[in-house]
Amino acid sequence: MPDLRTPQAGDDHAKDTDVVALLMRQHGDIRNLFDEVEAATGEERREAFRRLVRLLAVHETAEEEIVHPFARRSLPGGEQVVEDRLAEERAAKETLADLDDMDTDDPKFLPRLQALRTDVQEHARAEERYEFTHIRRSTDAKTLAVMAKAVKAAEAMAPTRPHPGVESAAANVALGPVAALMDRTKDAVRKAMGHP
Repeated sequence: MPDLRTPQAGDDHAKDTDVVALLMRQHGDIRNLFDEVEAATGEERREAFRRLVRLLAVHETAEEEIVHPFARRSLPGGEQVVEDRLAEERAAKETLADLDDMDTDDPKFLPRLQALRTDVQEHARAEERYEFTHIRRSTDAKTLAVMAKAVKAAEAMAPTRPHPGVESAAANVALGPVAALMDRTKDAVRKAMGHP
């Protein structure tokens, strides 16, 4: 029987050459994982939720390191667009951290998860509308590919748990599991972006 579970970030080994396509696919993976968590019970729910937590954590960290800095520099009103997205991310991380401390069998878990899902989907739509559309329209194919490579590199080094109140790239990475994580992530992103 085929494994119908949504892959974790990067598990598909796709040759992503467009950062917008990569992030949009991950938004779909996140929606699918919410479905899995809601439909499962017991250990299957716990395992699906672990994968959801990881995907959300690495996806947001990559956006914070790659997409948001680009949007700040290149979008008209980019500073405010990014600040709005960071506020949404902070609220979602707080809810995710609370859920992460709960037993997935707790009767309060599913209603809180569904509230998180609504917030995450609204956040994703805002990113797609205010950041991704502009990036796709204003960026050449080579830059889209370099950014996709950098997102994959950042995700490989990102923390695997949410850190509420840490929406800057440096602070989020510093809270990762080892002290060297910050330097390794920065090095991986610089290398992926073609900078020494």
